[in-house]
Amino acid sequence: MDPKIFKAYDIRGVYPDQLDEDAAWKIGNATAAFLRSLLRGYDRGLANRQSLCVGHDMRQHSKSLAEALIKGMNAVGANVIDIGMVDTPQVYFAINHLGTCGGVQVTASHNPAQYNGFKISGLEAKPVGQDTGLKEIKHISTALLHTLGTMHGSVEKRDLTEAYKEHVLKFLDPKIKKLKIVIDASNGMAGKVVPLIFDGLGMDIIKLNFEHKGVFKHDPNPLIESSLLQLKEMVKKRKANAGICFDGDADRLMMVDEKGQTISCDLLTALMVPYFLKKAPNSAILYDLRSSWVVREEILKYGGVPRRERVGHAFMKKTLRAAHAIFGGELSGHFYYRDNFYADSGMITLVHMINILSQSQQPVSELIKPLRRYFASGETNFAVEDKEEMMKELRRRFSQGETDDLDGITVQFKDWWFNCRPSNTEPLLRLNVEAKTKELLEKQFAEIKNLLGEPVEH
Repeated sequence: MDPKIFKAYDIRGVYPDQLDEDAAWKIGNATAAFLRSLLRGYDRGLANRQSLCVGHDMRQHSKSLAEALIKGMNAVGANVIDIGMVDTPQVYFAINHLGTCGGVQVTASHNPAQYNGFKISGLEAKPVGQDTGLKEIKHISTALLHTLGTMHGSVEKRDLTEAYKEHVLKFLDPKIKKLKIVIDASNGMAGKVVPLIFDGLGMDIIKLNFEHKGVFKHDPNPLIESSLLQLKEMVKKRKANAGICFDGDADRLMMVDEKGQTISCDLLTALMVPYFLKKAPNSAILYDLRSSWVVREEILKYGGVPRRERVGHAFMKKTLRAAHAIFGGELSGHFYYRDNFYADSGMITLVHMINILSQSQQPVSELIKPLRRYFASGETNFAVEDKEEMMKELRRRFSQGETDDLDGITVQFKDWWFNCRPSNTEPLLRLNVEAKTKELLEKQFAEIKNLLGEPVEH
């Protein structure tokens, strides 16, 4: 097993070179041992509290990896509830619905077809990352010399489709318009889950890339603009109200308007602000620090409490829970909900978008238009060997601005700002710049680029 498969928030690598069934068994064994060790102080008497649930995505090797993972869990005496081929948010639902001590989704999310991996969650679907157990799981699993065990837990197969559907649709307003929406499933889990939840609701859903053949027609990452080309073309051709593109495991999405224009996810967060604050006045709303100034401005405008947080689902979920925030949005397309166990969900985000479009008399482009009041660079990656030294140089060069170190370095001026943060796993710095005018954005981006070098594709 290649130790490099252990990332900051999950486990991911190329199958079978870096990650195979042998590795899956060891990771399952270590995960069960670790999660069950955390039960001290909790009610062990609950029927499923010492069990784990396991799901997997549609990749060709996901089922066999899930089976090996489960055998590894059984070998330390853990009982497993196998919920089958599901989207990642259904695992978060299952952990809470079934009351297990945690669960694992076998998926490589938005990575190409040759990749696979594991997203691990603990009690109440709290994320397990480097600082919350993944380091320990890595230590236990890499120390195992064989895939043998003397204890034998049980395996129960459960289909949670109806319960999950009921959970997602409880957020749907009873009176929705007959919208025409193009949905690109990216040959991922949305291809299975969208029909199960949304068919029969009276909407006109035009389906793209819903097939599961072990290959992706385009990169299953909706943040890559080329992944949206087919969606945009179909939205315009069919005169749809909007288009949605999901990632591989359907926990993230991107949206395009009726004209086929991409809507960045911070603007989607801003769009949802008045909708949520009407439901829960004065609530906290969370956003990641790469988000446009417009998000904070909209939260304050509608009487909410803005909470700015580090990038990454582990930080977002922790702060959402601590602040009891009604929802949170991340530039990556993750949207988190208090009433969804403080977890993210692509399907619930789709429901809320349907509600917002149904309540409005305006097309999506007009709803978004007043939110497009700044100019943003988008996230750009730069290969930098000495990341710390470069961050110090940025701090020195832009010392006249208001600086904070929440995640990397953020420097704000009255008419522009930037954030530059280091990658957790690679020699990369990630840069976001926003300004009040396009000319100022280009000028300041060019100045920082002169320091960081040429951007790299990522």
